[in-house]
Amino acid sequence: MKKIKINILAILAVLLACGSFTSCTDYLDKAPESDISEDEAFKNFKNFQGFVEELYFCLPNFTTCYWNNSFNWGEDEFTGINETYMMCDKVDKGDFWGWQSEHDGWACGFLDIGSFDTGNYHDVGKHPTLWQGAWYAIRKANLGLANLDRFNEGTKEEHDMIKGQLLFFRGFYHFQLMQYFGGLPYIDEVLGSSALTNPRLSYAECAEKAAEDLRAAADLLPINWDTTLAGASTKGKNDLRINKIMALGYLGKNLLWAGSPLMVNDPNIPIHGGPSLSQNSLGYNEDFCKRAAEAFGELLSLVETGQTQYKLVNFKDYKSLFLTHQQSGLMPGSTEAIYRCPANDWNRTNWGQSRDYCSKPINDQGICYHPTANYVNYYGMANGLPLDDADSGFDKAHPWAGRDPRFYHDIRFDGCDLVPCGDEDAKPVRYAPLYTDGALRSPTEGSRSGYLNYKFIRDDFNKWDKMGADNYGANNHMLVPYMRLADIYLMYAEAACNAKNSASGKSDNFSKTAEEAINTIRERAGVSPVNRKYTGSLEKFMGEVRRERAVELAFEAHRFTDLRRWMLIDKYPYNIKTSQEFQRAGGTNDKDSSVGINKNDPTKNEVIGWSEKVVVERNLSSKHYWLPLKVKDVSMYPEFYQNPGW
Repeated sequence: MKKIKINILAILAVLLACGSFTSCTDYLDKAPESDISEDEAFKNFKNFQGFVEELYFCLPNFTTCYWNNSFNWGEDEFTGINETYMMCDKVDKGDFWGWQSEHDGWACGFLDIGSFDTGNYHDVGKHPTLWQGAWYAIRKANLGLANLDRFNEGTKEEHDMIKGQLLFFRGFYHFQLMQYFGGLPYIDEVLGSSALTNPRLSYAECAEKAAEDLRAAADLLPINWDTTLAGASTKGKNDLRINKIMALGYLGKNLLWAGSPLMVNDPNIPIHGGPSLSQNSLGYNEDFCKRAAEAFGELLSLVETGQTQYKLVNFKDYKSLFLTHQQSGLMPGSTEAIYRCPANDWNRTNWGQSRDYCSKPINDQGICYHPTANYVNYYGMANGLPLDDADSGFDKAHPWAGRDPRFYHDIRFDGCDLVPCGDEDAKPVRYAPLYTDGALRSPTEGSRSGYLNYKFIRDDFNKWDKMGADNYGANNHMLVPYMRLADIYLMYAEAACNAKNSASGKSDNFSKTAEEAINTIRERAGVSPVNRKYTGSLEKFMGEVRRERAVELAFEAHRFTDLRRWMLIDKYPYNIKTSQEFQRAGGTNDKDSSVGINKNDPTKNEVIGWSEKVVVERNLSSKHYWLPLKVKDVSMYPEFYQNPGW
C-alpha cells in the first residue's frame, strides 16, 4: 500500500515542477512513524481537513514575517537612507531582481526569504514565502483533489467544504503569483516525473482558469463555518477558514485584475486561443470588469442584507483593523478583515515591526518606514475634494487644517504630540519637529519626507511611554490583512464604472452604483461624497477611485501592484518620491519641540516657506510592469521563459 507524509507531501514532485525548494535528502530522511496510508489520510473529514490545514500556512505573513519587513514598494514609502538592503530601496533603483533570495542579501521581502521548511512555520527565516509556498500549495491542492474519491466516510456538507477549500487555494495561489509575474503555467493536475512542458499562458487564460476554481469554491463553501455541522467542533475559532465570502472576494479581484490595463495590453505572452480583450477608453476590458462587479455585487449584497459575519468597523475603531493592544494577542481585523493568513508569531510585533514607524530618536530603532510627501498629498480635505482642487480650501500656511479624518489617524505631522506621558527628556522630539532640518528630519534616523506613519501603531509606542517595543505585557499584535471589506467596496466601484463607462455603473445583483460604493467608504471616515465635478466623466471619476484606494488602503501593500496594473509605475508623477519643506511660523528651539506650535491643536499650526522637493526619481520602464522570474526556474524547459527585459 502507498504511504503518505501529511506535512511534506511529495516534495520531490514539487522540485520537478517548481525549482528546488530543499534537498531531496531532507524529504527522504523522514521518520517511519510519519507515514500513514493514503486511504487513512483522506478517509474522513477530520483526517482530510488535517491535510488541508497546511495550505493555510503556505502564505507569508508579510507584516511580521522577519525582523523588519518591507512591503510597500510603490511611490508611497521611504526607508532610511542607509537601508539599501530593503526591497523598497531596490525597487527605487529599478532592481526588481531583489525579490529573490539569490539577490536579496538580508531577507528584506516576503516573496522569497531564505529557506522554506514546511514543518517549521515559527522560526525566523523558515517561514513560507510566496514563490515557494504558492507552488507547494498548488501541488498539495491538486493532490487533495485527486484523492477526493477516497473521502468515503463524510457527509455531503463535509465533502463540499473540503473540495471548496482545495479549489479556492488552487485558484488563490495561482492568482497571488500571477499579479507579480504575469501569465504562468496553470497547474491543475498532479504532475509526475516526466519532463515538464507546461507552457506559460496569457494572463487572461490564467485568470479564466483561476475564476473557474474560485467560482466553484464559492458555490461549495458556507458563509460561516460556525453555522455548519462540520465546523461545530471548532466553533468560535473558524474566522480564518476559507468561506464563500473569501472565494467571492478573490473571484472578483482575479477578474478585475484580468480586466485592468496592464493585463489587457500585455504583449509579452501570446494568447493561446484565449478570450477577446476589447478595451474601453481607459484600457479596461469591459467583460472582465462586468464579471468582477457581479462577483463583488454578490458578496456585498450578502453583507448589506446581514447574511454574513462581516461589516465595516466604526471609524472610532479603525485602529483595530491593524493592531490589538492588551487583548492577549487577539488577531487584528475585527469584523472587516476578510482574508488573513495565520500569525502564530504575533509577539514579533514587539521586537520588530512596532519599532519601525517612529524614528530612532523616538524608539531607539535604526530603521524607519515613513510616508512620502507626494503620497500624503492624496489625503484630501474633509469636504471630499483633492488638495489641488481650487475649491478645496487647502491652505499652504495651515496645511494640517480641514483634512480627511484618515489623515489624522494615519499620519503624524509637525507639532503632533508623539510622547503622551510628557517625559522631560522627550522635550526635543515630543512635538514632532518635522520641519526642514528639525530633530526628526535626519535621513538616516528620522523622516526623509516630513511625515511619520502611525496607521499601524499608537502614540505611546515610544521609549518613554514604553507601550510598544519590548513591552511583552502589552500583548501588541500588528497584522495587515490581505483583503478587507473596504477594499471590496473600492474594487466593486472600479469594476462597475469600467464595465458601464460611468460613475453610475452598477452590477445587476447589488443596489449601489460605483459612486455610491466609494461614498460608503468616505461616509464611514467622515468625508464628504465624491464631488459632482468628478462624476461626469469616467476619466475624472477614476481619478477619485484611484485616490480613494491610495488613502483608504494606504501602506497595506496594495500600491505597488495597483500602479503596475494601471501601467503608471513608470510615469510621472508616480515615479517620484518627495519631501515637504517648511518652517514653523512661530520659530523653533532645538531643546524644546513645543516652541512655535499649538500644543492643544496642531491642526492650527502655521508654517512658512511651504514647498516640495524631489528626493527620489525612479528610472523605470515597461519591463518593470512584471518582476523577473528566477533564472534557475526559467532554465528548466523552453516553454517556461523569462519576462521581457530581464
